[in-house]
Amino acid sequence: MQPLKRISKNYIKCYMQKNITEQPAKRNYDFVNTIRCIAMIFIVMEHSTYFEPDIYLPHSGLRAFCFCLSIQFSKFGTVCFFLLAGFLIGDKFTDYTPLQYLKRRLNTTIRPWLFWSLCFIVLTNLDLITNKLLLHPDPQGVNVWQTLLGNITTTYLYTNYWFIPNFLFCITLLLVFKRHLYSYTFGAILFLFTVFYSINIYLSWIKPSHTTAILGFVFFLWLGAQLHKNWQKVEAWIDKTSIFMWLTFTILTLYLSLAEMDLLKNLHVHDPYNTLRFSNIIYSISFFFLLLKIKNFNFIQYLKPRETTYGIYLIHYIMPAMLLPQIFGPMHINVYQLTIAEVFLYQLLKFLIVYSSTFLVVWGINKTSFKWLVGR
Repeated sequence: MQPLKRISKNYIKCYMQKNITEQPAKRNYDFVNTIRCIAMIFIVMEHSTYFEPDIYLPHSGLRAFCFCLSIQFSKFGTVCFFLLAGFLIGDKFTDYTPLQYLKRRLNTTIRPWLFWSLCFIVLTNLDLITNKLLLHPDPQGVNVWQTLLGNITTTYLYTNYWFIPNFLFCITLLLVFKRHLYSYTFGAILFLFTVFYSINIYLSWIKPSHTTAILGFVFFLWLGAQLHKNWQKVEAWIDKTSIFMWLTFTILTLYLSLAEMDLLKNLHVHDPYNTLRFSNIIYSISFFFLLLKIKNFNFIQYLKPRETTYGIYLIHYIMPAMLLPQIFGPMHINVYQLTIAEVFLYQLLKFLIVYSSTFLVVWGINKTSFKWLVGR
């Protein structure tokens, strides 16, 4: 009886060890944080340059081309973020119920977003709030409140703070249609919404701004989920392609994006830099696959992408509004008198100031008990 019991224990032990070893290893998706970090770097670069278009925007010639190139080159970031979020959705929808997932998002995403967006509103309206509302209130101050309300609306619809409400809406929509997440019919319907917004840039059926294109980005979440579902095949296919092919295609689509941007400017449309332009969608997806092909960017690890990327998104927009004017305002720089090389260095300097100062703020907050302010 004793030998039989020993055999039984050994059998169970061997069976459990076999099951453990046969379980698939957890896949390494470090490239998600890497690409997200790179996309954020270029988004900061775009916002550092484009924040004062009335002063800085050239209108024709080589200077105009260089400006448009600096804007367009970084335009892949938003689509990349939605693709990566969709890529991770499959696992998250498996690990959490819809309500659990949304609650987790509210805790890690909404709270810090609300805090920093309110900081931006207060800082950029400080003179209005202190002089017109607190120190010298106007009994007939309707216009003051209307101005403040208009500035708040602008903040949540036309600055970088538009992204989170739009993103959460898209996620919620996928949660509602969770059972159709991998349906190609559902994907086709979402794609048609994206096409609608792309055509709307030309025809203005509704106000053509990508920041208010509520349904325009859900397709990219769905596409990211498809990539995750078929990742083994996608990865094998990417491995067979060459970096040269993706680099060539990215440069070609970059040129097409600049051409469409120029066309839209000549047509005097509302937003010629719109992210949902046909050419920019192709360019963004091409750039995304180029980054997937390269995959390993060793220097990115020093930027702590998992701990800092979301915080940089939340805070960086405050720097061009509040910090850059304090630095460059007293210099009275006339960019139209600068050579193209000097303009490039001026752009680069502004970006380095904004990114490095934001990074240091996020890094410092992460060292405190208030790290929830920069989320993850």
